[in-house]
Amino acid sequence: MPQLNIGDSAPNISLPAIDGTTFDMSSMKGKRVIFTFFRFSSCPFCNFRIDRLMKRWNEFPEDTVMVGVFDAQIDELSRRMRKRNIPFTIVADETYQNFRENGIEKSFPSFMWGAIRSPITMILATLKGYIPMTLSISKMSTLPADILIDEEGKVVEAHYCKDTADHLPIDRMITFAKGE
Repeated sequence: MPQLNIGDSAPNISLPAIDGTTFDMSSMKGKRVIFTFFRFSSCPFCNFRIDRLMKRWNEFPEDTVMVGVFDAQIDELSRRMRKRNIPFTIVADETYQNFRENGIEKSFPSFMWGAIRSPITMILATLKGYIPMTLSISKMSTLPADILIDEEGKVVEAHYCKDTADHLPIDRMITFAKGE
């Protein structure tokens, strides 16, 4: 499926969240949404990215809506994430359908490049205990994406990562959440 572009409608997504609720994008009208397609639940880069977001969470407006989607089963994702007290919504796409429908790409060379160009991140993530618990080349090859959605439910920015360590800058996400 094609990637999302500026002006497209937000993805029509309804997925189970680790807090036991169901996240439904259609209920987000009137709110700005930061929507990230991560990789798999034990992805070192994804978990380290969440840590970085949590460290700066106080810079986001109180009503910020952020959603992280993982290629995972909800039970396994809940076990892995729940104790971390993540201040935003984490959901599971158990079938990978939403990844496919929204143009998420897979590239093993890009995965390898991300690991090579970000050795410090990889080392820090590993020291925090974020070890990839999969041998699936398919899961490891998934490239993340950060999608910014406005109050009208339209895509403002769609950043499809070039490798596993390439995300929108957190400063950009904060600026967007503040409506700037």
